[in-house]
Amino acid sequence: MDSNAKILVTGGSGYIAGFAIRQLLAAGWTVRTTIRNLSREQEVRSTLGGDAADPARLTFTAADLSHDAGWADAVNGVDYVLHIASPLPANNPKDDQELIVPAREGTLRVLRAARDAHVKRVVVTSSTAAVCYGQGSREKPYTEAEWSDPANLRDTSAYERSKIYAERAAWDFMQKEGGALEMVVINPGAVIGPVLGKDFSPSIEIVRKLMDGSVPGCPRLGWPLVDARDIADLHVRAMTHPAAAGQRFLGAGEFLWMADIAKILRERIPSHAARVPKHNLPNWLVRLTAMFDSTLRSRLFELNKLRRVDAAKAKRVLDWPQRPLADSIADCAQSLIAHNLVPASNKRQ
Repeated sequence: MDSNAKILVTGGSGYIAGFAIRQLLAAGWTVRTTIRNLSREQEVRSTLGGDAADPARLTFTAADLSHDAGWADAVNGVDYVLHIASPLPANNPKDDQELIVPAREGTLRVLRAARDAHVKRVVVTSSTAAVCYGQGSREKPYTEAEWSDPANLRDTSAYERSKIYAERAAWDFMQKEGGALEMVVINPGAVIGPVLGKDFSPSIEIVRKLMDGSVPGCPRLGWPLVDARDIADLHVRAMTHPAAAGQRFLGAGEFLWMADIAKILRERIPSHAARVPKHNLPNWLVRLTAMFDSTLRSRLFELNKLRRVDAAKAKRVLDWPQRPLADSIADCAQSLIAHNLVPASNKRQ
C-alpha cells in the first residue's frame, strides 16, 4: 500500500460506500468522499464512526451524478476511485430514461473526470441486474461472460435496463476514450448485512418486511445475496490487484428464496420468530396484492425466477472470502432491532 495514495469513494452516505470507507480507513488509506449536500458531513461521519471522525483521514466534497460541477475537484490528486454511487428508485419510473440517463451519464462523468485527472484505476459498481436478467429462470449459474437482455421487457424493469446500459456505456467509453485509465466492474447481488444508520440498501427491506409482520407469507421471490461488508471488501481488493484491470467480477453468494431467508430469521432471531411468516403465498394472491402495492407490482416479473450466479472468478483472482449468508441475515436483523427499525415485540399486531 502506498501511504501517500488517496482514494475517492463516490456516494459516501450510501450503504456499500460506508463499509468501503470504513475498510479503507482501517487499512491506513486517506479517503475523500462525495455527497450531494455538505450539510450531511457530520451526520455521515457520526454514522461511520471510528477513523471517520478524523478530518485528516476523511474529507468530503460536494458532487452530484446529474451535474458536471464538482467532479474535477473531487478527483483532483486522487490515485483510485471507487464509484459506488448510483440512483436506485423504489418504483419503476413512467419513462425508462428517467433512470437510464442519470445512471449512464453519472458513470461517464466519473470516468471522464478520472481520466482527465490521471487517476490510475476506477472500480465501478454495477449489478447482477446487468448479468442475469432478460433470460428467464434457469438452473445453470451465470458468469461474468454473460449480459442481461434489455430488449426483454417481460424479464427486466427500468432498474435492470439502467444498469445494463450504464455498464455497457462504461466499457464502450474505456475502449474508445479511456486512455491510460484502468477500470474494474463489480456486479453485486442483493446486498444485505448490518445497517449503520438510516441509509441502507433497498435489499434490506426484504429482511425488514419479514420481521415487522407486514407480510402474511413469503412470495416466491429470490435473489443471489451478498453481505455489504464482503462486497465492500471486493471493491477494495479490485482497486489495486494487478490482475483485476479490465475485468468484471460477480459479487454474490447463494441464491435464496424469501422463504429461505424467513427460515433463517426464525432460527437465528427467536425473539421475533412469531412475526416472521412460515408459509409461501400463492402466486395468484401475490398478483392480487400487487394491485395495491406499487413496489411489489414492479417486481412481479421476478416470481418463480431462479437466477444463480458464479462468483468463482472473484475468489480465484482476488482471493475473495465470503461470510455465511445465515450470519449476514442474522447480523442484518440484529442491527434493525438495535436501530429501532423493526418492532421490539415478538407479537403480531
